[in-house]
Amino acid sequence: MTAMNEGLLRKVRPSAKKAAGSLEQARIWLHEAHITLDAGAYRSALIAAYMVYFHAARAILYRDGVREKSDGCILLYLESYAHRGLIDHTWIEIFDHIMSLRHEDQYQLGPEPLSGEIESLLEGAPEFIRIMEEFIATR
Repeated sequence: MTAMNEGLLRKVRPSAKKAAGSLEQARIWLHEAHITLDAGAYRSALIAAYMVYFHAARAILYRDGVREKSDGCILLYLESYAHRGLIDHTWIEIFDHIMSLRHEDQYQLGPEPLSGEIESLLEGAPEFIRIMEEFIATR
């Protein structure tokens, strides 16, 4: 059973406009992540960093005409790109990691995120956005 068959992902009209808007949101969140990290607001920086990856990845779904039920579905969809060799699996691992950190912080009352971990995630974020922009441009 696939995510499409289970209703977790469904086909919708592809939208270059929504894809571009999602990438723009990723860039805005990246800027805000740096501001909150510099201010020492680590939980807010973590959420902002997560939103960078979320919106950059979601742009591909908009481009392909796919709507997700959850961020885990975005991860599943990205994995399909990795399985076809279109994206390095490292990006899937990073997205999965930041999803886990955000989930733990928001829902399981985990410890405050470490600034170094957030910095590391943010270092790769511009490259992730760039890769997603290239996918958007290829259609």
